[in-house]
Amino acid sequence: MRLVTFDAGEGPHAGVLVGDEIVPAGALGAPADSVRGLLEALDADGLAALGERAAGAGERIARADVRLLAPIPDPEKIVCLGLNYRDHAEEAHQEIPEHPRWFAKFANSLIGDGEQIILPAAHADFVDYEAELAVVIGRTCHLVGEADALSYVAGAMALNDVSARDLQLQNPLWTSGKAIDTFAPCGPALVTVDEAGNLDDLRLWTRIDGEVVQEGTTRDMIFGVAETIAWLARTMTLVPGDIIATGTPAGIGGLKGIFLRAGQTVAVEVEGLGAVTNPVVAA
Repeated sequence: MRLVTFDAGEGPHAGVLVGDEIVPAGALGAPADSVRGLLEALDADGLAALGERAAGAGERIARADVRLLAPIPDPEKIVCLGLNYRDHAEEAHQEIPEHPRWFAKFANSLIGDGEQIILPAAHADFVDYEAELAVVIGRTCHLVGEADALSYVAGAMALNDVSARDLQLQNPLWTSGKAIDTFAPCGPALVTVDEAGNLDDLRLWTRIDGEVVQEGTTRDMIFGVAETIAWLARTMTLVPGDIIATGTPAGIGGLKGIFLRAGQTVAVEVEGLGAVTNPVVAA
């Protein structure tokens, strides 16, 4: 099942994406009208039942007639891993990390498929792309073992960890170059784990104006999804709707002299999950 947050002119609502149409969650008798609320209210069986009702629902809206937002526009936490791909660490001439390295983004960075990435006026020259697999927590998670960690995942989606490299390198904590308005496009939908496939064996790409500029596979992650969740949950409680972006493979623009420019369109795609595609505009 593919869960979306959409705006048909009356504010954000949750829905189920069926082909090129959206079934509003409210038409399915859902216990909540936000995707985060659905994850809080429904377990895996409940979500599966929601998907079955959506498949046969008559009330539908054309995807082209609404604005897609980030699938989870209101997470409590956005945790992002850095240097989590062996080939990326090697291209950056960095040692392979012994433990996950993470930083934070915030909800102000989240945008959905088709929404604009806005280059900040004061730091527009060194804005980079990063193709990433993001997973979303489906139930409260604390002090869990790696063997059980994937059972706490609701689903997965593509995420573009857009980065202002000049600001990022000014601060060893990285957040100042990462937590910028519109700098976390994701979606187009949250794909539930039963449909997402093996999260540790998915290909991912970045395209600028249709040209592939980055390609990799989650097989190259240093810390896989389950290990990352178990490591984070040792010290923080993860709750439904929390987003974990798992890092980017080799091929970032900053190491090739390729930066995003106004007028371009950038797309990040993860195998089986879809592509989040966004126009780039000047502030």
